[in-house]
Amino acid sequence: MKEQEVMDYVEKLKKYGSHPGLSSITALCEKLGNPQEELKFIHIAGTNGKGSVTAFLTEVLKKAGYRVGRYISPTIFEYRERIQIGTRPISKKDLGRLMEQVREVCLQLVAEGKPHPTAFEVETALGFLYFKEKHCELVVLETGMGGLLDATNIVNHTVVSVITSISYDHMAVLGRTLPEIAAQKAGVFKQGAEAVVLKAVPEVLTVFEQKAGELSIPLRIVDPEKCKHVRSTLSKQSFDYEGMQKIVISMAGRYQIDNACLAIEAIRALIDAGYSVSEKALYEGLLGASWPGRFQVIGKNPCFIADGAHNRDGARRLAESLRFYFTNKRILYIIGILRDKEQDEILKNTCFLADRVLTVPTPGERGMSSYELACKVRDYQPDVTALDSVQEAVEMAYLLADKDTVIVAFGSLSYLGALIKEAERAGKDHRNENRKPGI
Repeated sequence: MKEQEVMDYVEKLKKYGSHPGLSSITALCEKLGNPQEELKFIHIAGTNGKGSVTAFLTEVLKKAGYRVGRYISPTIFEYRERIQIGTRPISKKDLGRLMEQVREVCLQLVAEGKPHPTAFEVETALGFLYFKEKHCELVVLETGMGGLLDATNIVNHTVVSVITSISYDHMAVLGRTLPEIAAQKAGVFKQGAEAVVLKAVPEVLTVFEQKAGELSIPLRIVDPEKCKHVRSTLSKQSFDYEGMQKIVISMAGRYQIDNACLAIEAIRALIDAGYSVSEKALYEGLLGASWPGRFQVIGKNPCFIADGAHNRDGARRLAESLRFYFTNKRILYIIGILRDKEQDEILKNTCFLADRVLTVPTPGERGMSSYELACKVRDYQPDVTALDSVQEAVEMAYLLADKDTVIVAFGSLSYLGALIKEAERAGKDHRNENRKPGI
């Protein structure tokens, strides 16, 4: 299949929706020879932070000399990002060849009277095929939604399970309470695999402890409050943590320190399981890790931040970082939110910091118009303007901003890729316009 054929096929797959459960992915992988059975996994679940922890772990394991598969979703810039070796996306040629193979198997399943696999199931199975072909020694595997009934949970050879922060998201599927959501996430725990979780409220930790007890596996609870000597700028953050001094990470946002600590403990659990990772590789990997769209500085003068906050906890953590980095600064938001997200919770936790808000439409069937969103924003910030496109919003933001303004775009990962590219282009034009002619 050629690139456009692949994308057309993926678009057609969307009609099959999302159906929690492992029966369909099991049938698909069996037809493909169960490639996942020949791989070892670090399985990552959680509400926020999965991608960042995946980035930290991948970079550390690369530095340690391992051939690492990386499976992520959603993506920011292009479709192929979801399946990587290290930080290199699958090639167009390999994607087309393997998608053709998976499509043929899907047709066989339908001919046998079985349901057609969903887009995520197809992508997951294709990822397993690719990682097997490339002889990956470890695969850092991010769940799509939840854990217990997520398609990625077909894997049996998990070495370490990791759970990031737990908050309210996808509640129609995962449950209405934090313990219910936590129970779904804890479904990635596997017998014989150490579990690493972020410290949470007692009722969530109880769920994790009970699940670990049932499986008789060790449980590491990561407490970021044990970090000392924390220093944060927009380009670097440094801290000491549990025997390690002067750890430096290149990702901004106070919450990234939590994610780095999770990665450190996951590596320690991996070492307990017999893998070799030097202290040098750990330090260098943490420093070298990057992750687009997570409190990412995409422009300066004025400062322009892109952040993937798309639920109440993400919004709360974004506001926390904005208060820390930009006290007494004028803040201008660009916001686009999907229809099935908790718009009011996101806006309530962020809009109190904004001097002005620009809204943009989000794409796809789950998308929300900028006008609808602007009507909701007015309950929290009356100075709001609905715009027709990301390009228009970026251009207006630069026109409204002065040197003391911070522009912050957030709300949905679905539009951030286009926004980052547009902001980088518009930022160059803005700097050129403001540059004084030479004498």
